[in-house]
Amino acid sequence: MFTENDTDIFTECAERMPEFNDKIGRITGHHEVYKIADERIASFGFRDVQHLIINQPEGQVNTGKMMSALLGKARATGVEIFNGIGIRSLEDSSNGVLMETDNEWTIRARRVLVAVNGFARKLFPDLDLYPARNQVLITKPVPGLKVEGCFHYDKGYYYFRNIDGRILLGGGRNLDFETEKTLEFGSNPLIRSALAKLLHEVICPGQAAEIDHWWTGILGLGPVKKPIIQRVSPNVVVSVRLSGMGVAIGTLVGQEGAELVNI
Repeated sequence: MFTENDTDIFTECAERMPEFNDKIGRITGHHEVYKIADERIASFGFRDVQHLIINQPEGQVNTGKMMSALLGKARATGVEIFNGIGIRSLEDSSNGVLMETDNEWTIRARRVLVAVNGFARKLFPDLDLYPARNQVLITKPVPGLKVEGCFHYDKGYYYFRNIDGRILLGGGRNLDFETEKTLEFGSNPLIRSALAKLLHEVICPGQAAEIDHWWTGILGLGPVKKPIIQRVSPNVVVSVRLSGMGVAIGTLVGQEGAELVNI
């Protein structure tokens, strides 16, 4: 999505569409992955939006149902899941991996896969990644909501979609990069104000879009958009740095990490 202030960015994206259509088309088999869709702007009810580029093979995923299905598959194979146990440190030795927890007790395992994304920096300070907090909101149901689909804005720093008649909107960390490089959950008034303004003035102008909940999530980023899947000691492997693409690539990154653990 491109507003009247994004002319240069839109021009650059439009010029590179043939290149990306060729590359991604070879993978997806779709002959026209990206195309300009300005004719759809009015149907969504946006204000001050000048251009849209659509990714035609993209679809929406209900992440709650996705996680429920993945957890069900894990439990069906005998995997036991324990949440809320903070790991303070890992010590790899010939006897296995000793994990010290925040609860002052220890866990010993033969091998360990660390897949906590940005939080891995607490256990391995030398990994080439850093945490990035993301502010997110969801509205109450919006009567007559016209928005349908997944949308990216401002070089991808903002993301929004419709879900159950509501708008889910997050991002804006580019407004305060350094403050948001944190493992602490919590609000950033500057960014939350910008998100609310985008919601009311651009996405749902003139509509009763009332914010229902705010929350934050922690991403794992680095100098390149490529996951780190590597062995950090004989019995410990990390699968981290998903660069904000966890829903799309998380299962593959986890699979490749698990395969490396078992080598």
